[in-house]
Amino acid sequence: MLRFGVQGRFVICGNLEKCLDATGNVRDTCSIALRSRVKQKHASTSRLNCLIDSAVPSATANAIQTQSCQLSSSTSGVNEVRKTCLYDLHVEKQGKVVNFAGWLLPVQYREAIAASHQHTRSYASLFDVGHMMQTHIIGKDAGEYLESLTTCDLKNLKNGAATLTVFTNDMGGILDDLIVTKDDEDKYFVVSNAARRNEDSQLLLERQEDFKRTGKNVRIDFLDPLQQGLVALQGPTAAAALQSLVKIDLQTLKFMNSVKTEVAGSQVRISRCGYTGEDGFEISVLAKDAVNLVERILEISHVKLAGLGARDSLRLEAGLCLYGNDMNADTTPVEAALTWLIAKRRRVEANFPGAQRILSQIKTGAAEKRVGLLLGQGPPARQGAPILTPEGERVGKVTSGGPSPTLGRPIAMGYVPSDLAQFGGGVLIEVRGKTYKATVTKMPFVKTNYYTAK
Repeated sequence: MLRFGVQGRFVICGNLEKCLDATGNVRDTCSIALRSRVKQKHASTSRLNCLIDSAVPSATANAIQTQSCQLSSSTSGVNEVRKTCLYDLHVEKQGKVVNFAGWLLPVQYREAIAASHQHTRSYASLFDVGHMMQTHIIGKDAGEYLESLTTCDLKNLKNGAATLTVFTNDMGGILDDLIVTKDDEDKYFVVSNAARRNEDSQLLLERQEDFKRTGKNVRIDFLDPLQQGLVALQGPTAAAALQSLVKIDLQTLKFMNSVKTEVAGSQVRISRCGYTGEDGFEISVLAKDAVNLVERILEISHVKLAGLGARDSLRLEAGLCLYGNDMNADTTPVEAALTWLIAKRRRVEANFPGAQRILSQIKTGAAEKRVGLLLGQGPPARQGAPILTPEGERVGKVTSGGPSPTLGRPIAMGYVPSDLAQFGGGVLIEVRGKTYKATVTKMPFVKTNYYTAK
């Protein structure tokens, strides 16, 4: 849960979309209320979970973040809140810090979220994604080990290449989505979701014990977010900006490939990927070097810091899933329109968790499917909004939605019965008790610009 001090009341936020709504609503009004309420709340037994105000001077913001960004046990099941190695920099740069999935991260900086979104589409933005889980999997059986948990083909993956894949359960449900990079036959680098850190760690450790019992060799190295940072430089000018800091030729680094090199005097891993639909890079860097790296990148013309708000609207336009919203343990890759994540060799071998159900759905189809929804003029449809047939029967719900800064209209994703998943078809979406027309459409909503060197 997130709590924000807003003009004498608290807004309770359970996910990123609600968080964005809350911060958007209070962006212009909370500074006066914030300053008047800080003392009141520190004097009481109730504590603010997170205070957001870019108008507060840096020194004051530091004090507020240190003293006030604490969880109240009466409103949250989370026992602690964590910081990335760039937390102090966010406060210094007057980022509006929120508690997202147990991590203190900026939802935005001085610019409005839509302005930051458009800057990323036109130039380049830098995001702190150090809350993501970074893991090294090492050993002669590391590839077999990872394939036993996922749907990817690591045997045929070239060294230095990466693949998006999913952890699945025995019923074919998605436990998490992740990117696996193959450094060598016995060395892999995995990036998975921060909100699934505990579950993913348990899954990996339990399977490691299974492998050890059969005499197989697998070692797991979980990287501490306070010791290893991760930033994402995204946008059409990202390559030109980063090229000025590296000696390697980035034109040879294609989408979903990774290389270890030096940037601004620091040893880093650069992976050409991202979560925005634009060309870009994720840079894994030692925490001791992270601030210097970020400062050097920000010195480059047209590079700005961006927060969770723009990251979410960009990924929505790109038609990319957010775990916990658009897929979960009850959703199969086929239902989530991610059938392409089931590698050809793995379909033949049928040896991944949940293979029977997933392969059956590939053959005969799933009862429901994730689709894009393009709305007309009117309010945006948020997570949970009912989807109805043209006749008014409730048949599904929105999983992610919001205004599209690029298209200038609301967009959404959601699940509908397969017979309603035909592109161009019409449905209704209920928002605040009223229904609005929407068209089922292909995704991404905005054309992607991944670099393939073609």
